[in-house]
Amino acid sequence: MIFVCADSVKLYAQADALKALDGEWIFVEDLTEGRTLEQLSAPMSSRFSLGVEEAAIVLNGHGSGHRDVRVALDGSVTKIEEPKTITSYKGSWKDGTFAYDVSFERLAGSPAGGIGLIRRTFQMTDKGLVVTVAIDPPSRGEAVGLYRHAEDIPMPTPAKAVISDLAWLSGDWVGKRSTGSSVEERWSPPGGGAMLAISRSINASGKMFAFEYLRIMEREGGLIYVAQPGGKTPTEFVLTELSANRAVFENPRHDYPKRIVYELSNEGVLTATIGQTKGGTPMRYEFKREAN
Repeated sequence: MIFVCADSVKLYAQADALKALDGEWIFVEDLTEGRTLEQLSAPMSSRFSLGVEEAAIVLNGHGSGHRDVRVALDGSVTKIEEPKTITSYKGSWKDGTFAYDVSFERLAGSPAGGIGLIRRTFQMTDKGLVVTVAIDPPSRGEAVGLYRHAEDIPMPTPAKAVISDLAWLSGDWVGKRSTGSSVEERWSPPGGGAMLAISRSINASGKMFAFEYLRIMEREGGLIYVAQPGGKTPTEFVLTELSANRAVFENPRHDYPKRIVYELSNEGVLTATIGQTKGGTPMRYEFKREAN
């Protein structure tokens, strides 16, 4: 007969709970109480990772600009020294919750004021990883958000469509911003089950500062939107809504944006809106068709 003491069982459970924090996490939902729809946002980065090591957690993508920050779980301090700031990380693991504080010491010659301390906690629940963030001095109080691994986030049900349903999007579209810069999207007519586009942003002095390859393709009875900002790794969005002059593409597994909407007004103005799946303050671009 094998006997296992209660302390050993507790240690095993704690180890499993800690191991569950490992990996990359994607923002899913704002759980902060009392916020309006427009105020909904991620409490920290929309995508971050936690690397579980023995007696430590390695942080990446936590919004500090620091990579591979090893935070010990025994309360000892990890310091990162920069020309104008010393950043200190201090972590703990208790009752299934990982927490760490980030404090900032501003050296001579650096601007006074600003954030003094950030406290973040991470707790696994049956819905996913709940992250709580508090900032001192306080700005908007505690913020709480739900994160999951990408593979645990369900994809939306695709809408039925063929590429000719988006013929209204074809053409050369140019928009002007208040800063004097311009952005353009040039969409080919539907053909071969696809539409192709190039997007380009030009500043007020006439210099291109951003570009993007775009395409919409038929797949399994629906449409997918593929974006490659700067020609980098493509990200796919699924068509979820379609009407005579409006198309909605979504990918809740992407950090940002999660939702892209194109809409053509009766006056011939094309609007592109990108943002979160729910709420927040989406980015909005308005285009007019360029005359040939």
